[in-house]
Amino acid sequence: MILTLWFEQIIEITIKTTYYWAKLVQYKWIVLSNTTLGTLMSSLDSNIVIVAIPTIARELPKTSFFDLLWVLLGYQLVTASVLVNFGRLSDMFGRVKLYNIGFIVFTAGSALSSIAQTGLQLVAFRMVQALGAAFLFSNSAAIITDAFPVNERGRALGTNQVAIVAGSVTGLVLGGFLTSFAGWRSIFWVNIPIGIFATVWSHYRLKELAKLERKHSIDIYGNLAFVAGLACILTSITLHAIGSLDLLESVIVATAGLAFLAFFIAIERRVSNPMFNLSLFKNRMFTAGNVAIFLNALARGAVSLVLILYLQGPSMGLDPLTAGIYLTPMSASLAVLGPVSGWLSDRYGARILASLGLVVSSLGFLMLSEIGARITFLQLLIPLILIGGGMGIFASPNRASIMNSVEPEERGLTAGVSTTLVNVGSTFSLGLAFAIITAGVPSSELQLILLGSKVGADQGLIHNFLHSIDLIYYISTIFQLVAIIPSLMRGRGKSS
Repeated sequence: MILTLWFEQIIEITIKTTYYWAKLVQYKWIVLSNTTLGTLMSSLDSNIVIVAIPTIARELPKTSFFDLLWVLLGYQLVTASVLVNFGRLSDMFGRVKLYNIGFIVFTAGSALSSIAQTGLQLVAFRMVQALGAAFLFSNSAAIITDAFPVNERGRALGTNQVAIVAGSVTGLVLGGFLTSFAGWRSIFWVNIPIGIFATVWSHYRLKELAKLERKHSIDIYGNLAFVAGLACILTSITLHAIGSLDLLESVIVATAGLAFLAFFIAIERRVSNPMFNLSLFKNRMFTAGNVAIFLNALARGAVSLVLILYLQGPSMGLDPLTAGIYLTPMSASLAVLGPVSGWLSDRYGARILASLGLVVSSLGFLMLSEIGARITFLQLLIPLILIGGGMGIFASPNRASIMNSVEPEERGLTAGVSTTLVNVGSTFSLGLAFAIITAGVPSSELQLILLGSKVGADQGLIHNFLHSIDLIYYISTIFQLVAIIPSLMRGRGKSS
């Protein structure tokens, strides 16, 4: 009798344990699929409008060239500016809760963007979208890290990172397709049903696993100084690009931006709960991963925009959809190698893998730096596979290394810091690209190129335009190669 009772208890415990682990296993895949959908949506919209810019310029009343630039830059500026504080808020009030808010805000911003009546309205509504994207970006990596054990985080974060980078590239193809067949407003319509579904799904299926730290406060003055610094630098670049500021005025505004950023650092050293916890940078693995990710973003941030300008520019003259299709090898190779590198980093560590990814990407950028007046899809295939594949090899091990380097209660802030550096690097990459191009191409001609208009067969213009593109990719190669140094300095072992 006792043996029978004991046997029944064993069976009951086994069933309950099996059920518990089944639910846990099921939950982590729910987390991964939902957060991947969220990051895919938000990253896709960072680039989806690029190929629609000519159509928006023609069809949306009261749209200036400055408006068109800030439809692109404003989204990334807002996302970069608030990410860290949103990460801090998530540590205080719950990552899942703020992640759900992100879906709601992003969906609302998409709906508003689809009904914009002027260029200024579209810029403002894109910034609403960016706020939602910031909630999604700042919490997705932390939620994944909470749900997955250490030995599986690389693969999980790798899948999520693939969605971020692949989304930004796939947005070019999807944007071209939707704009060609359903009009530019359709690039925002597509987010509405997906956003509603994902909001309901995350509300009912995701749960808070992190221990909340309500003792923190928000660094308002630091955040304002950070936003002011980035905004001044980007404004100086874009206004100089369109001829509204001369060189001296542009330098003055940019210097003011640098002063704000210096003031930001001074604030961070003194406040009790800084926006950027500078003490985290005493952690070698954290610092090395974030410096590498920032340099990588500086290298790759403008790659899609510059190629789209080239493919639709004076020497190639492709339509938006075809230009987007030309870039598919980059997203395809990234999607294949990203999860694989994440799985390998779980077993062998991030140091060598992430560094190898940077080497591979640098080869692709070097090949693009020799681009000619015309190029075929097959000629573009190898460099884009190298760039996309290198990004995939680098991104997931590097992000896993960063997230594994901190304590659980700091993961929201850590995710915000690293994603902020990605967005800041990408935004400055776009600004640098515009500055280089306008140095050799008159702003009036650049406007025609950006709008997809014919600029004639002026050989001097084409030469200068192509020389600017070559220079941009030479600089990207240098950034990629320099990023290898901190990547190798992160330390050894599976956690790094």
